[in-house]
Parts: sequence; structure tokens; C-alpha cells
Amino acid sequence: MDTKNTSAPPRAQSRNGGKNHPHRRTQRTHADAHPGGVIHDNTRHTTRFTVIGNHLAQHPELSGLAIGLAVYIQSVPTGAPVDIKTLAARFPEGTTRIAAALRELETHGYLRRTRERTASGRIVTRTVSCNQPGRQRARGHETPEAAPPKHPAHRASTAPQQKPARPRALPAVPKPAYTSPALLQTATEVLAGLRRADPRLLLSATDAEHLAPGVAAWLERDLTPTAVRHALTSDLPPEPLRRPAALLAHRLTAQLPPLPPFRAPEPPAPVRHPLRNCDTCDRGYRGPDPRTCGDCQSRTHR
Repeated sequence: MDTKNTSAPPRAQSRNGGKNHPHRRTQRTHADAHPGGVIHDNTRHTTRFTVIGNHLAQHPELSGLAIGLAVYIQSVPTGAPVDIKTLAARFPEGTTRIAAALRELETHGYLRRTRERTASGRIVTRTVSCNQPGRQRARGHETPEAAPPKHPAHRASTAPQQKPARPRALPAVPKPAYTSPALLQTATEVLAGLRRADPRLLLSATDAEHLAPGVAAWLERDLTPTAVRHALTSDLPPEPLRRPAALLAHRLTAQLPPLPPFRAPEPPAPVRHPLRNCDTCDRGYRGPDPRTCGDCQSRTHR
């Protein structure tokens, strides 16, 4: 009865936090190894929060402004305006920096911006925010296409092979009633000069060839090239123009002025013959016959 059990502990052992909680031990070890690093004091969110992936928050190529705008855009409700003017009014950065940051997000797949025409004919920019680039929403759910690369070095091997999208056909433009090489040449010169008024209206030769008949239809309505140029370049949207030729085609069709009122041609002025002397009677007269007057002609034909 006096023999002690050597295998039993003399007293209850306290819980070893390191063995039962390896995650806590890892955090403590990492904090000890990097005493100057960040220490997270986190509280669980239950309302008004947005889930952001580390592929965005720690993106190796996006600027801080682009990451911040992506987080803000993902946090606002559907339908909230996120155009350049609205974002410039919300944040201290100007429109130029915000436009550049939005282009970064488009390049890396976090934004898709398309221009659409409303029922009233107005062209608006539709912005789609993607919280996971490489995944598309279809029939109410998301289907994976390609996971975002974890490191820039693996981008060449993991990037999906996508076929280049075919450019959409441009809208039809009005046609002139009477075409002539001189009229089409003037219309082409008007289109080529639009980039001087706004660099965003730089057109390719194919686009200019498609739009030239529409400009010619305006010119034959008694409009000067300066008036046509002003109508095409005034009140343009402030955001970047993804398809300037489509915008010009819409304006040429929607804002086509009416034909000028019909004017009957004026009758030709009466012919005034020069004053002559008759060879027969030596009297002065005006008539088509350069030798005899009307009276002498009538006496001769009797």
C-alpha cells in the first residue's frame, strides 16, 4: 500500500499551448523572428464587410491606388456610379491618376468596361467588377476558366490561350444622294483632322473609309467642313473612348441635319445683244443677225 505509482504524474499538468494550438505557436515564433513586422489585432466582422482576395490585396504589379480603387468598387452596391468623375469627387486623386489606375485594373482583369447604347440612343459605359479574374459568371453561377497566377514568373505557363476577339462591325452611316470623288475626299480630310481637336478620335484608314459617306451626306446638306467637325467633336464623354469610330457613326446617323429647302432654279437672264448698224438702212438695232435689222429682214422675206 505504501508503493507509489511511478508512471502517474505528481500533479495535474497544465495545457501546453504550443502543442494543442500549433497556429498560435507559429504566430508567436514568426513575431519573435521579425520583431519589427506587423502584428494583427483582428476582430471578427459580422456586418458591413467585404471579402477581398489576397491576389488583389497583395498583387505584385498593381499600384496602391489601383488596389484601393478595386477594393472600393467591390464594396459598393450594384448600380453605384464608379465612373472617373465620381471617383475623382470621392478621393483626393485627380482624374488622370484615377483613369490610369482603372486601366491597370482592366489590364489585370479586375474590371471590364464596355460601351452600350440605351433605349434612348445614349451611349453609356457599363462597368463590371470581377473579384476573381479568370472566372466568368454564367447562368447565375461562376464557372472557372483559369486561376490567376500566383507569381509573375509562372504567368507564361499558366495563362490561358485565348483566341483574339473579332472586332464588332461599325454601325451603318448615312449615304449621300450623289457621290463624287471630290466630296468623299473632303469628307476623308474632315475625319483625318478630328484628332487635332481630340487625340482620342484617331481613326484607322478602314474606319475613315467606312465613315466618309456619312460625312459626305452632311456636306451635301449645305454644311461646311468646320460645322461638321464641330458637331462630331463637341460634348464628348470625359472617359476614354474604346471605339471612337462607333461613337462617330452614331452621331453621323442620330444627328443628321435635314435636307435644305428646295429652291427652284432661277430663269436665265434675257440675252442682250450688242448695238449694231443695219447694212441695208444704216439704222441702229439690237438683234442676233449681225448685218440687217428686223424690219429689213421682214421686207426681204415678203
